[in-house]
Amino acid sequence: MSTATMAHRAYASTAETVRTPRSVEFQVIARITHRLKSAIQSKDRRKLIEAMHENRLLWNTLAADVASPQNGLPDDLKARIFYLAEFTVQHTRKVLKNEDNAVALLEINAAILGGLQHEGKVT
Repeated sequence: MSTATMAHRAYASTAETVRTPRSVEFQVIARITHRLKSAIQSKDRRKLIEAMHENRLLWNTLAADVASPQNGLPDDLKARIFYLAEFTVQHTRKVLKNEDNAVALLEINAAILGGLQHEGKVT
């Protein structure tokens, strides 16, 4: 194993341990958003359904988190996140029924990513 490879592995493991909860949240939302965008662009219904399911699970988790008494976010922000979670569930149903498209879901996630990135540097 080369010195460069050993250095890369050592750095990579250190980088993993210094991630903040915000950066982990950003990475999860970014991954799901990328998957959703890719599914929309591919026009593959199965991929879209899978991506929307993953997105709905994300938003259910966020809703449960902001509903927790231990969540320290301001009440107004918690209410807005909870509303977006409800909207996501309802809009996903419309997309599944072919009554709408998934672009709004993508835009919501992109806005959340922008907010996370704006409030603090994501590492």
